[in-house]
This record gives sequence, C-alpha cells and structure tokens, in this order.
Amino acid sequence: MPPKILPATTPGQLLRASPLDAIDARVLLAHVLGWQRTELITRASQKLLVDQVVAFHALEERRIAGEPIAQLIEQREFFGLNFRITPAVLIPRPETELLVELALAAIASIDAPRVLDLGTGSGAIAIAIAHQRPDAIITATDRSDAALAIAQWNAHHLLPVDRPGGPLHFAAGDWYKALPQHGRFNVIVSNPPYIAAHDPHLTQGDLRFEPRQALTDQANGLTALHTIIAPASAWLTNDGMLWLEHGYDQAAAVRTQLIAHGFSTVRSVRDLAQIERASGGLKA
Repeated sequence: MPPKILPATTPGQLLRASPLDAIDARVLLAHVLGWQRTELITRASQKLLVDQVVAFHALEERRIAGEPIAQLIEQREFFGLNFRITPAVLIPRPETELLVELALAAIASIDAPRVLDLGTGSGAIAIAIAHQRPDAIITATDRSDAALAIAQWNAHHLLPVDRPGGPLHFAAGDWYKALPQHGRFNVIVSNPPYIAAHDPHLTQGDLRFEPRQALTDQANGLTALHTIIAPASAWLTNDGMLWLEHGYDQAAAVRTQLIAHGFSTVRSVRDLAQIERASGGLKA
C-alpha cells in the first residue's frame, strides 16, 4: 500500500501558514524532513506525507508552548561542532565560546596540556577544546549522570578515536570531589550555575526548560563560583590558569575572590555584547 499523501500540503504552504518565527519554522521543518534548509526553497512545492506534516505540527505546538529549538531538534552548534542536546543539559550559548578561546590561549605554548572542565554538561567546552587541541589531555566532571551520558555521546561522535591526547576522561561528582586526589592541570575552566535564585529570567524563555541545578546555586549566584575558586590553586600547575564564566554583574565579585585566593594577573574579558562574561587569573 503506497504511503499516504496529504493533498496540497507542501513545505511552502506549511511555512506560510505557520505562526512561528520564520527561522524557527524552517529549522523545525528541515529537521522533520531531513533536508538542508536550502531544499525548503528548491523543493517548496513537493507534496509531503501525512506523517511528515503531523510531525511538523507536533513540534510547532511544542515550540509555541516555549520549548527551545535546540531541545526540539536535539542539537545545537557550538564552536563549529553540532552537539546533541536534551533537557538534561544546558543549551550551549555563543557567549560561552569565549571561555573556550581563553582556555586555548592559556595552553597555546604548552605541549600535551592538561585541561579540567568542571560541570561539563553537554561536554561543549571540553570537546571544543579537545577538537582544537588534539594533544590536550582533558578531564570533564559533572554531578549529573544524565549530563555525563550526553557528554560522552558527544565526545564519541565528535572527536576522532585516535586523537593524540586520548579519549576525554569523564568523572561523576561535585566539582573537585569527582577527581582522584592527585594530578595537576594547566588550565581549569568552568561555566557553573551563576544565576541568583530570585532572578526572574529563570521563569522566562528557554531557561524554563533547562536543568535548574545547572542554572542557579539556589542562592545569590556566587556560591558555585566561590566553591571552584577557593581550592583551585591546589589543582593547578605552577603558572596554571583558572577561567570562569559568570553573570553580567558578577565580574567584580569574581575578581575579588580570585585575588583573595592568591591569583595574580586577574582580569575580566568582555563577550561580543561587551559584557564582562569571563574572569580568570594565574596561579601565583
């Protein structure tokens, strides 16, 4: 029996009728059809199967309800790589690419550098560094087993099996507690939960659908940052660097903590929106 065809229902008609933002609608329809987005133009008059139309409308309704595009299509581009994304992990954001750039600069002159990514989530930061520096020896931690499973899947699918630095080492646990009591790193990076518990953004937009424990410390937003900074020197090599992503209004507080715990050359770096997005320093 031939597949059912829904008469007069084409990609062009679906897109014109969709209440979604035009870009969102195109992304969802291309995902459902397994097409490149350019094909939505070149094949705009092609009649679609009933199942394809139903699948598109199902995603359309979920998007109208506010679910993030990245979760609906289960992927997000970050640093030139397409990461698998589920509700178990944060959606990688463009501003976090700054943290990758800072880590890469910190290890630029080091052979086989050792890198630690605390609270790795989808693995985006660790895997992006590993992709750019095949010789880097990288450890990534997270307290969420579900997040680590996604990070491991991404590493398996995005990194070559024969990279000189070997496979990424994943460890479950809270920050440094996930690590064995030995080893030092040339650079430590982290994008910890830094949104204050009372911040209204937690109840708006995509954040409503992302893991709350990865967004907020359930306090003033500085707890996790302080927890990472305080013992960091013990885990860094001499002249090792610590870089942290933080909120738009937290740079001064993070710099104060870094200085209080003995870091030198402490500075904050602005993202493309000219917001002080990351702060770090050198182990004295």
